[in-house]
Amino acid sequence: MDRIHYAGDSVVTGSAIARAVLEYAKALAKANQSETVEIPTLASDGSISRSTLLIGPASQLIADVEPPEGGADGEEIVDDELVRHFHAETAKLTQHAYPARGSDTSDPAWMDEL
Repeated sequence: MDRIHYAGDSVVTGSAIARAVLEYAKALAKANQSETVEIPTLASDGSISRSTLLIGPASQLIADVEPPEGGADGEEIVDDELVRHFHAETAKLTQHAYPARGSDTSDPAWMDEL
């Protein structure tokens, strides 16, 4: 599991979820957009809860590997559908960041994003 540090607080979630959130936040920042996302997290009593994060250009997220210490029997929090959703949204944003092959690239300004 990973601990995501955000706005002076932190939440523990699955490693794949944390990586997907960070990649999505990066894509949103590059697109100068923001989004509210809800992710499964580990509550202080060891149960699975949900947390809502606002991510975008101003987000400063850090994810650290969280050592297993009980709680939810130390099992990884997994939500494959949510991870796929974040990957799909990230792909949509990054597809729009660069011109498609064969499009007019006479203005090289788009390459500044590379």
